[in-house]
Amino acid sequence: MNIIKVENNEALSEKAADMIEDTLHAKENPVLGLATGSTPERLYEILQKRCHDGKVSFQHATTFNLDEYIGLAGDNPNSYRQFMNEKLFNGIDIQKENTHIPNGVAEDPDKEAIDYEKKLADAGKIDLQILGIGLNGHIGFNEPGSDVKSRTQVVDLAESTIEANARFFNSMDEVPTQAITMGIGTIMEASKIILLVQGEKKAEILSKVLHGDVTSDVPASFLQMHKDVTIITDIDA
Repeated sequence: MNIIKVENNEALSEKAADMIEDTLHAKENPVLGLATGSTPERLYEILQKRCHDGKVSFQHATTFNLDEYIGLAGDNPNSYRQFMNEKLFNGIDIQKENTHIPNGVAEDPDKEAIDYEKKLADAGKIDLQILGIGLNGHIGFNEPGSDVKSRTQVVDLAESTIEANARFFNSMDEVPTQAITMGIGTIMEASKIILLVQGEKKAEILSKVLHGDVTSDVPASFLQMHKDVTIITDIDA
């Protein structure tokens, strides 16, 4: 694992944007894996500006997001489709049909997961995958106990994840308890992975990822087995 220590979220976001820009320039038809959450928000703002300034283009890019809540339609303000449209896609020159996020209101969520995995396979290997990390070590929505060989699937969210997400909803009753997520096996097939870790509250889990055993109890620890992972963090790791 390559660790890049930065001073703050701005530097973290700029460095990640540089790496995405390199991929966009290096590949004729780049495939990007994207994440949601507060950590990559500034990264997406920077990418929008660079696209507006003509420094990068997403015209030939295809994107796949890690996950989506089950029960939330794409126009729901708390859906990850809506998040990505607002934070990135509406502000860059990407073709919307090339932006892929699981359908949270699919009639058959298990089939939707299988179909999403097939779309990934048809697109070819993800060139660069962006990841964040949960306080319990989840990547995507692969909670503790996840299988390293898992593929895109329906998962039950951990209680700690549900509680962490509650701040975005009006009440606990509205918080989704399931999601469709890329599996760890799917994520590990990306050619390159960037793990963004921001804020001292993530220091303990980052230490486990870097220095602990490779275990399903800390799903992100499986990244130790990948050949090309860069961790960008403002934490003293």
